[in-house]
Amino acid sequence: MYQRVGKAAYKADLSNTIKLIEYLKSPHESFKSIHVAGTNGKGSTSHMLASVLQEAGYKVGLYTSPHLKDFRERIKINGAVIPKRSVSSFITKHKPFFEENHLSFFEMTVGLAFDYFRKEQVDIAIIEVGLGGRLDSTNVISPEVSVITNIGLDHTQFLGTTLPEVAREKAGIIKHTIPVVIGETLSETKPIFEEIANEMVSPIIYAEKNAEVYTSDLLGDYQKKNIKSVVEVIRLLNKTIWNISEDNLKKGLINVVDNTGLLGRWQILRQEPKVICDTAHNKEGLTIVMNQLQNEHYKSLHIVLGAVNDKNLDKILPLFPENASYYFCCPKVIRGLPVVELKGKAEDFNLEGKAYNSVKEAYRMALKNAEKDDLIYVGGSTFVVAEII
Repeated sequence: MYQRVGKAAYKADLSNTIKLIEYLKSPHESFKSIHVAGTNGKGSTSHMLASVLQEAGYKVGLYTSPHLKDFRERIKINGAVIPKRSVSSFITKHKPFFEENHLSFFEMTVGLAFDYFRKEQVDIAIIEVGLGGRLDSTNVISPEVSVITNIGLDHTQFLGTTLPEVAREKAGIIKHTIPVVIGETLSETKPIFEEIANEMVSPIIYAEKNAEVYTSDLLGDYQKKNIKSVVEVIRLLNKTIWNISEDNLKKGLINVVDNTGLLGRWQILRQEPKVICDTAHNKEGLTIVMNQLQNEHYKSLHIVLGAVNDKNLDKILPLFPENASYYFCCPKVIRGLPVVELKGKAEDFNLEGKAYNSVKEAYRMALKNAEKDDLIYVGGSTFVVAEII
């Protein structure tokens, strides 16, 4: 299971997925879809799109990963998670096939989502890429629109060590004649997108050129770029069979949490002391989040910080402020970075604090030490956030 185990559970191969969807009699062909890839923001973008389409009256499937608290968060229809019985009956029915063909956790989950969306007859499903794009198990659909939010250096052990290499993997979701919306470009990535879009005869739309301002209940500064992508996707849909009004768009963007149940994106957990958590965990995402954190008003800053063992701490830790009290911890997953290692590395960047035996203990001590006009930030890893929300 990649979410917990890491590299050993990753499969860069579509052959099993193709075998699975043939066995399930092509469930993905029974519903329309939107495919969303990118280094950061693909989860938020997917939830925003689902919320807007729900406001327009459509029955909307949503497939995302990873989950925070419950596996079933990955598969939703109009914000409601897949029932437990649907999960267990699917596995029971198809277990011999899964075992015989050595399907991965992610491959089985993709099959489950597609089968569930077909059974429930969704109008459209928003499908978030798990990792990469070209060889991701979701990359068997023919969507209405493809979306690539941005490109950064994350999961380099799988996707490549340069921005053009990563861009080429993400651009693998671009399909023949199907339009693609690009959320953000860099000088190194734009030529890759244009080359592949030209090969695929796919119209390419750059969302960053959109100057219109829309607001959302997702409060992170990084959401401004995601919103631009959503607006461009909705405009493309409206040029075909879809009917989404400006009011649907505005209401959908302002009601993402209520409509879809999205958690952990600049989420304010309490006041006095104010507690903010965010799942940003790579250089690009944390750069924006740390900048936003510095714009908050507080007397003292407390940071509950944990990480997983495949992150490049030399790129991440310099982003964190030195003028904060740190509460180092290790999330309860196999991939969790031992707290002693994290604390030692953090000290190299003048980040001072204490090590704690668990995320909850670290958070509890931060709450105990913080005064009511202080600020507590919890992050560094999706798994750290998952343990305290």
